[in-house]
Amino acid sequence: MADTLPSEFDVIVIGTGLPESIFAAACSRSGQRVLHVDSRSYYGGNWASFSFSGLLSWLEEYQENSDIVNDSPVWQDRILENEEAIALSRKDKTIQHVEVFCYASQDLHEDVEEAGALQKNHALVTSTNSTEAADSACLPTEDESLSTVSCEILIEQTPSNDPETALEVNGAEVTGEKENHCDDKTCVPSTSTEEMSENVPIAEDTTEQPKKNKITYSQIIKEGRRFNIDLVSKLLYSRGLLIDLLIKSNVSRYAEFKNITRILAFRDGRVEQVPCSRADVFNSKQLSMVEKRMLMKFLTFCMEYEKYPDEYKGYEEITFYEYLKTQKLTPNLQYIVLHSIAMTSQTASSTIDGLKATKNFLHCLGRYGNTPFLFPLYGQGELPQCFCRMCAVFGGIYCLRHSVQCLVVDKESRKCKAIIDQFGQRIISKHFLVEDSYFSENTCSRVQYRQISRAVLITDRSVLKTDSDQQTSILTVPAEEPGTFAVRVIELCSSTMTCMKGTYLVHLTCTSSKTAREDLEPVVQKLFIPYTEVEIENEQVEKPRILWALYFNMRDSSDISRSCYNDLPPNVYVCSGPDCGLGNDNAVKQAETLFQEICPNEDFCPPPPNPEDIVLDGDSLQPEASESSAIPEANSETLKESTNLGNLEEPSE
Repeated sequence: MADTLPSEFDVIVIGTGLPESIFAAACSRSGQRVLHVDSRSYYGGNWASFSFSGLLSWLEEYQENSDIVNDSPVWQDRILENEEAIALSRKDKTIQHVEVFCYASQDLHEDVEEAGALQKNHALVTSTNSTEAADSACLPTEDESLSTVSCEILIEQTPSNDPETALEVNGAEVTGEKENHCDDKTCVPSTSTEEMSENVPIAEDTTEQPKKNKITYSQIIKEGRRFNIDLVSKLLYSRGLLIDLLIKSNVSRYAEFKNITRILAFRDGRVEQVPCSRADVFNSKQLSMVEKRMLMKFLTFCMEYEKYPDEYKGYEEITFYEYLKTQKLTPNLQYIVLHSIAMTSQTASSTIDGLKATKNFLHCLGRYGNTPFLFPLYGQGELPQCFCRMCAVFGGIYCLRHSVQCLVVDKESRKCKAIIDQFGQRIISKHFLVEDSYFSENTCSRVQYRQISRAVLITDRSVLKTDSDQQTSILTVPAEEPGTFAVRVIELCSSTMTCMKGTYLVHLTCTSSKTAREDLEPVVQKLFIPYTEVEIENEQVEKPRILWALYFNMRDSSDISRSCYNDLPPNVYVCSGPDCGLGNDNAVKQAETLFQEICPNEDFCPPPPNPEDIVLDGDSLQPEASESSAIPEANSETLKESTNLGNLEEPSE
């Protein structure tokens, strides 16, 4: 109940996205009293991951609550004469243009439901098994948006602790503990080991005989807990800020990670694998021997380009694409470097930015595998929960389904002094961190937002078939028309614990120029075909078949100046939602910058104390206690850098 909450904290955090969760963990670790609330019924906000039924419930919230507005706030009578209120939004407007399509055959007469899931609303999904255009498949119009009004929906976010999910990253075993148990108000993550006990085993040989590999919508529903579908699609650079923070804070012990196994390129209508390591380059059949030497020479230069300013001096003002043309690189190599290594476009990056991106790519090779990237098992939504768990361990209090009505501001000092929650309780604090989506239109009237176009596909095979069906891949499809943007494609297999066996989960992301479907459907048509009964019998079909598709636009509130918000008190800080970038550096930078403003002399997320070294009151320091200090910390090898990293000065490694 609300009356059980303490009435005073040092820091109140509103929203459980990744930057807010990192910030809350850092504050709690430094000894601050933290209250972390979210009006949603799940962790992560727009960083969350859902099971298939959870995603359908999320869409149902969108459909049912988009027009709900409460015109009778309870907080107005609780504002004193010397105070004023900043009302917070009761309606999340960060998601727009949602469209859902189901191409798999729908055996609705079977009435199959996921065990423990909510009754599915079939009206949310439009069947498109025919070849007709599915214009009628749109969900609510662009003027409607996702509402975060409190609802009693249990979102399935955490799957099993399957023995097969044990992961080794360069010999360092990574183990994880799953957590998602919470009551209605105070929620502290805990360990779960029985999440998927009710799932039906899946036959191992389903991919060997195409005629038997008929996947129906009922199967997807039945195996819905095998899915962990991210709202935002990102990867972790192996030497990025988030990996460094996970290691430093020991939060990595709460998660498991898997290597991205392939970097792909799309050219001339075909998908090809890009060589990354030195061995890959010289074993590649796509490159001639001359091209292999050209590529190695250029990548070696990029690793230490700062030492040779004469090589790029005079090219700073032109694009990286134009700069590559001046180098001794064939058009094939220029394409690979630009789109698959630097991962930029012909017009997006300057020469210096392109060289930095190439160096960062090469610098991350070899730490945990042959590509620079890691992916968290069970989805991106695990990461906010990991930091929430760290916050809770050090005393943070969590409340989901708990909305904040307003911020209370003292008229004289102009500082925020308290919040008033949905029950009318006033909770006092020194500092307040609010995620952008919680501010009302009045506060954000001068803010100009960008948009991210997103698509999520469930397919029946990989975009590039190989001997192994457990490949995780990243592919960049260049923009073809002026005013459009390159599309990033991340394909996840079942070993990432994000989809059922026999399927792949594909995420498409780009900066919006139109609606998500208009931006991404041309790329979807190049790489995939709809799943139809006729094509099931055709074994010659080369493209993967789409079983189910979701399109939506998400607000990009990153890089917005605090001064753009109207009349914010100095002790109210703003956190943005997800950005369009591939990595998570922006979230870490935000959290650290805000933490240093509040606690300028504190270390940011230091390692937790070794339990063996903790001396309780009344205990004397015995000789064996000093011996225990030499024992390595538990799980210190979870994500620790392997000693066999190769020669980093050689970009092939």
